[in-house]
Order: sequence, then C-alpha cells, then structure tokens
Amino acid sequence: MQTTPLRIGTRGSALALAQAHETRARLMAAHALPEDAFEIVVIKTTGDQIQDRPLSEVGGKGLFTKEIEEALLDKSIDIAVHSSKDMPTVLPDGLALTAFLPREDVRDAFISRKAKNLMELPQGAVVGSSSLRRQAMIKRLRPDIDVVMYRGNLQTRLRKLEEGQVDATLLAVAGLKRLGLDDVITSCIEVEAFLPAVGQGAICIESRADDEATLMLLSGIHDPETRVRLEAERAFLAVLDGSCRTPIGGLAEISEGKIRFRGTILKPDGSEVHDVEREGPVSDPSGLGREAGEALKAMAGPGFLSS
Repeated sequence: MQTTPLRIGTRGSALALAQAHETRARLMAAHALPEDAFEIVVIKTTGDQIQDRPLSEVGGKGLFTKEIEEALLDKSIDIAVHSSKDMPTVLPDGLALTAFLPREDVRDAFISRKAKNLMELPQGAVVGSSSLRRQAMIKRLRPDIDVVMYRGNLQTRLRKLEEGQVDATLLAVAGLKRLGLDDVITSCIEVEAFLPAVGQGAICIESRADDEATLMLLSGIHDPETRVRLEAERAFLAVLDGSCRTPIGGLAEISEGKIRFRGTILKPDGSEVHDVEREGPVSDPSGLGREAGEALKAMAGPGFLSS
C-alpha cells in the first residue's frame, strides 16, 4: 500500500506539464487513486535555459533529460515523464524506459497564415524551425525557402509566427493536440512526404530499473504496441547517431502482426537523402531497427554522418 505520494518529475513547459498531468490521470484511473497520491515535481533542465542557439551545437538531446535523470538517481523523484523524441539512445546505469503511453498522431503540422501547405508558400518565404530534420526536409522540398533557427517553447513559436517574424513554422501535431491547440494547424504533412522524428507523438516514462513497486504501478498504464514501435525506432537511431546533429527520420508501424519500418537520413541542406524500408516480426523490433540503420549507413557511406 502506497503511503507517500509518487513523485512525477517533469520539465516546466506547458506541454511537459500536460504530459505529466496525463500520466497522473491515467495512473489515478488505473489504480483508483486520488490526485493527492501523486506529486508533480518541476525540474529546470539545461535545454530549457538555452534559447539562443541550436541544441545540436551544445550537447544535443541529453540537455532535456540530464537534471531529471539525476533526480531519479538521487531518489528525489520516482518517475520521469518525457517526450520520447527528446530521449538519448543510451540511458544512465540503473535507469530504464519502463512504460509508454498510447502514441498520439506522429505527423508534423504546417502552420501559416500565408499558405495552405509548404508547397504553396511564396518563393523566398521564411520558415522557422529548430529541428535539423524539419529544416533539411523543408530545404529538400523547397530549396528556395529561407529556413531560420527558431527556439522557444510551443507558445513562443506560435507568438513569433503571429508577430510576422516568420511566414510559417512546423510543429508536432501530437503536442498541439495535447495542449488543445489543434485549431491552429493549417494542414498536416503526411508521413510519406515527411518522416517524423524517432519517437514523435509518444510519451515515455523513465524510472529506476530496480524499483519494483513503481514498476507495478506503471504496468497498469503501459501500452505494449507503442513500446514495440519505439524499440525499433530507437535501435535504428542508436546505429546512426544518438544525438541530434544529423537530420534523421524514422517510423515503425504495426499491421497484421508485422512491423513496417521506414527510415531516412539527409544532409542538413537537403541536397542528399537516403531512405530505407524494412518489414519484420513484432518479436524482434530492435533487430529490425538495427538492420535498417546499418543499411542506411552502408548506402550513405563513411563521411555522411560526420559531415
């Protein structure tokens, strides 16, 4: 019987808090627990504090997780709620991704007051994005467009768009939906044109691997299909590049007992792209992801990822 509140660690952005609240609500429903059985603990991460340059220049994905993982290890929180696409492929010893919530829409949203979609933007339009993947994919489809670095939380990016600092931006559909902001979406970009980031749309929960009581609680909200898909995607990413210095997209989908995986890597300027597709049994998602990653590495050649 739980006597002290389960402490849920999260970043302080509106989206991160919405994800922590969703996790709490699911745990309350699964175990018939009151809200005061949980405490949400906001932790400021290095990634939240750096707003003036791309994270790829200062350390990559781990900047959004380091302080939260330290709190897990020193037992000042019990679980951490993350956006799966923010998670490095290698976790600190003693920690594990122990639950995934059902995955939301994986697509990217195009948001603009000047065009219905990316292809209809006028020549020379300015698009803001902090994602190397989105920047490269935009440049590949529309080399005439000026893509500018665009940091800040989701609300800040929408405000900059309204102020006219850019003509359009791209954001994850899932994040907008979780904040009740899907009405700002001009159009959704289908995955055939724009493969999402690895893990996009999936909330993951990290905890101490040996904390049996917490693992039991989390099992009540865990979605096995999302785990299988994320295992394939994260294995693919681990082969290529665990950080965010290379434009990479990857998506695993399950149909009729099989995983279909698609992956892509691009040059940052969009001038060169390599794609891979693999299908395999749901029993070995990591093996399928690794195979796809190795195939892409072989296609691209030794200098591609380091350039």
